[in-house]
Amino acid sequence: MLLTKMRVVIMLGILMFLSWVYIALSGLIDTQINYIYGVGLGIMPIVASFFGFFNGYGWGGSRSAMGKTLYFLSAGLLMWGIGTLIFAYYNIVLKVLVPYPSIADGFYIISWPLWGLGMFYLSKATGAKFGLQRGQGKTMLLLIPAVIITLSYYLLVVVARGGELDLTDSGLLKIFFDLFYPIGDVVILTIATLIFGLSYSYLGGKFRPAIYLILLGFVMNYFSDFLFSYTTTSGTFYTGNWVDFLFTITMFVLATGITMLDPRKTISSAEVLT
Repeated sequence: MLLTKMRVVIMLGILMFLSWVYIALSGLIDTQINYIYGVGLGIMPIVASFFGFFNGYGWGGSRSAMGKTLYFLSAGLLMWGIGTLIFAYYNIVLKVLVPYPSIADGFYIISWPLWGLGMFYLSKATGAKFGLQRGQGKTMLLLIPAVIITLSYYLLVVVARGGELDLTDSGLLKIFFDLFYPIGDVVILTIATLIFGLSYSYLGGKFRPAIYLILLGFVMNYFSDFLFSYTTTSGTFYTGNWVDFLFTITMFVLATGITMLDPRKTISSAEVLT
């Protein structure tokens, strides 16, 4: 069953990759092919979310830290995928080229606390909670968000906007999302960094590659969100551009990591209940 799920994820990833290469080589901008690509970008995380829910149930569901991890991470993928399909609806049906901010952002926002909870339970499952008791963990917990938030504000406000803010209602809404996405990612990115840096010895066995992929996916998600905000501010974003390709890689990496966390790779189901 794991091989079947992985084949589906890999096939979707290959299809998205080939589609993007065609769009890039053909120089397509704001065409139906671009928008169909956007639909595919929404479908991939939705499919992976069901695989994740299935895996989470196998880990013992809400009775285990790993089960909760997969439930919340998968729910986040589901919300992100729905948001992307709504984005595509704006493109295809409503003829809005860049629907940002829009209703789609409401679903994107929901994915952040879900992912944050998923990473919190992953930290419990991997032992990061022990690392936080040390001075090094506390320093990183404060330093990493401060650096990333400062850099994001400088690039999105000072560089992209020339230090000038649009204080109209629509302008303020865009500023909110421009800053919310990177700051929301900071929470997840910080936990991911702590898990990787402070729990290395706990990330053993057959599931280490899967957990590393999930951590890498959230690092990539920060850069994808940041670049989306930057390119929409500079007026260079369009569906199917290189930022969307980065989102595609991000979702593929997360989908692969979550799908690989199949409990049937273990010997005893009792080992997963923590």
